[in-house]
Amino acid sequence: MGYRLHVNLSLPNLLTVSRILAIPLLVVLVMIRAPWADAAACAVFSAAAITDYFDGKIARERGITSGFGVMLDPIADKLLVGAALMVLVGFERLDDRALLPAIIIMLREILVSGLREYLATLRVGLPVTPLAKWKTGFQMGALGVLLAGDSTARLLGIGWLPIGLIGELMLWAAAILTLVTGWDYWVAGMRHAAREDAGRDP
Repeated sequence: MGYRLHVNLSLPNLLTVSRILAIPLLVVLVMIRAPWADAAACAVFSAAAITDYFDGKIARERGITSGFGVMLDPIADKLLVGAALMVLVGFERLDDRALLPAIIIMLREILVSGLREYLATLRVGLPVTPLAKWKTGFQMGALGVLLAGDSTARLLGIGWLPIGLIGELMLWAAAILTLVTGWDYWVAGMRHAAREDAGRDP
């Protein structure tokens, strides 16, 4: 017996899908290695990041949340962030001192994904905390600034502004918030795991 695939193509879901579709364009623009392409990469990433706010807001206001959207939204976020970090590192757009916060952010994303997968088997959700939203804001802002880079600053006639350094400082701020929120999620996951183990004891 087969199953008919049905995808809810509401506006929030289309915005979520657009974040994934933006990734190939983002990668190509970074590969070009030209000031105009760096500026365009920043614009593409920023537009994609903004959809993360509006898809949830529109879905809540219109009451059109769907299983497809709930499933895809965190996946799209992680794909976008992961792709941005990888192209920044791969094309040597990050200073060595910025590699550590980049690694911290990537590891945290993997940790939270694993926790969500485990807790899903227990039918337990892992709610997004206010601090995690701040983390996301700093993270998206930092990546956008780093994608723009100093070349964009020179293109705009503000070469005196240390765009790269500002982006790295923002990335460190995001990494610190990442550690704090990651620990909170870890503690929550361990608490549920302990309860599950206790329930299995004879």
